[in-house]
Amino acid sequence: MNKADLVKEISQKASVNQATAQKALESMLDTFKESLKKGDKIQLIGFGSFEVAKRAERKGVNPQTKKEIKIPAKKVVKFKAGKELKELVAKAK
Repeated sequence: MNKADLVKEISQKASVNQATAQKALESMLDTFKESLKKGDKIQLIGFGSFEVAKRAERKGVNPQTKKEIKIPAKKVVKFKAGKELKELVAKAK
């Protein structure tokens, strides 16, 4: 499912036009981005949580040259699925 498909689904399920659904989705995504940029954790009970984690500097290998390289430390976004979402996916066929 891509963003356009998601807008259509939201529009149908919320009984709103696609422009309103698009605006709601964009607002939600912007809010998520702003919160994560500040380092806040986002928890959606039953769905999951998003949080920023620090990944330490580490050593890696360049696959073309086989030489060891240093991979710098950075921040990454992590998602942890909630209990309800995990159970729903586990039961899906």
